[in-house]
Amino acid sequence: MIGKVLAAASIAAIVSMPAYAATDYWVAKNASTKKCEVVDKKPDGKKLTDVGSKMYDTKENADKAMKMLNACK
Repeated sequence: MIGKVLAAASIAAIVSMPAYAATDYWVAKNASTKKCEVVDKKPDGKKLTDVGSKMYDTKENADKAMKMLNACK
């Protein structure tokens, strides 16, 4: 009985881990200020527009990309 409970708890923990760790970043341009910024939610296309249409796995990678994109210079 204890083995079944431990197995079920282990499976539940393994399946739910990626949901907690997954954070994606986008480079977006603010429609009113025309300045680029890194955001953790996909731009809506109204207040923030997507620059480069690429998703980054870390904030550091998104920051590097923002400095290199022509639309953000």
